[in-house]
Amino acid sequence: MNKIGMIAAMTGELNALLERMDGVEEISSIGNRKVLLARLAGKELYIIESGVGEILSASAAQHLISAYGVESIINFGVCGSLKKKHGVKKTVLLEGVVHYEIDTTAIDDVQVGRYFFLPSKVIPLSEELLEKASALRPDLERVVCASGNKFVAQESEKIYLSEQFGADVCEMEAAGIALTCHTNGIPCLMVKAVSDGEGGAEEFKATVFEASRVYISLVLDLLKTL
Repeated sequence: MNKIGMIAAMTGELNALLERMDGVEEISSIGNRKVLLARLAGKELYIIESGVGEILSASAAQHLISAYGVESIINFGVCGSLKKKHGVKKTVLLEGVVHYEIDTTAIDDVQVGRYFFLPSKVIPLSEELLEKASALRPDLERVVCASGNKFVAQESEKIYLSEQFGADVCEMEAAGIALTCHTNGIPCLMVKAVSDGEGGAEEFKATVFEASRVYISLVLDLLKTL
């Protein structure tokens, strides 16, 4: 894999990576979206800030695939915890994503959270990339992420996502990226750090930038092995 796409939703998440890299250059700009190019261990990294939400993240992933021919995509950023054991700043690997907002039950018998072309609610991610990340950090837990276009702050919502979809964490971009990669046949890995739990939105605001830095060493080490 010589061309790797790198996607983060927000500036703080992206800067956590960029501040550890040298020789980053801007290679294109479409509207207010920029694509940056960096090189590491003989690989070209195409780096983009997607913006918040499933639609923006899906379009960012497709842009990297269509315009630059990336052979894999790594999504990194922060997430919210749905379970107390996943505390703030804990790094996790996503083994699958559930887009909990998809609901076609009015016209078919496909259950809420499942796309008809998938066998289960969980959108799979690359097992090969997961194995490589786990080999570097065997202490990291693999989790399922609930992803949708809403910041989940209420405890009742967290309980619902955990119980109904088997999710451990939640955020707002993973489903868009995972679906785009799946439909294009592109391997995808997602590395997340918990930025908020019981503290909700206020905790997120206080910790998001610091939490973004905790997984960058893993991402950089992983890039060298691909």
